[in-house]
Amino acid sequence: MRTTRAVAVAAAAVGALGLAAPTASAWADPTNIVAMPSVIPRGGHLTVTVDGSSCQSPGSKITSHAFSDAKLHSIAGGTTASATAVVHSHAHPGAYDITAHCGGKTLTRPAAFTVIHGGVRGGFGGSTNSGATGTDMAIGGALVTAALVGGGVFWMRRRSENKI
Repeated sequence: MRTTRAVAVAAAAVGALGLAAPTASAWADPTNIVAMPSVIPRGGHLTVTVDGSSCQSPGSKITSHAFSDAKLHSIAGGTTASATAVVHSHAHPGAYDITAHCGGKTLTRPAAFTVIHGGVRGGFGGSTNSGATGTDMAIGGALVTAALVGGGVFWMRRRSENKI
């Protein structure tokens, strides 16, 4: 009786493993799409990486409404492929999807990157002015004048106290 149960459990385990094998091979299909930078101006260069061994096959590509089709090239030492695309100069600002076509399979990442109008604001500020404005010069001049007058009054007062 126990032997029959053990054989039945072993058969069920082998059957489950046999059914899971096609699913495991499907994991080699495209699994992830990453676009860098995630915010880009029109005409900018976008680097896209796609995970999955099926993306190593010839003819694999990425597509989007914001750029022309770009061929995926394998990255040495792994199952990741990469492509560089140039965003159209007439692309409208907003979020865009990227679709990877690898070995007959497709994967779409919605809102993978955002196109903006104008340059990307980086770091502190983002101002386009260079140098001081007229208002800055006037305020600075007034502060220097006040410092000179105040220093002169203080120095003259100290000098008169020494005469007493």
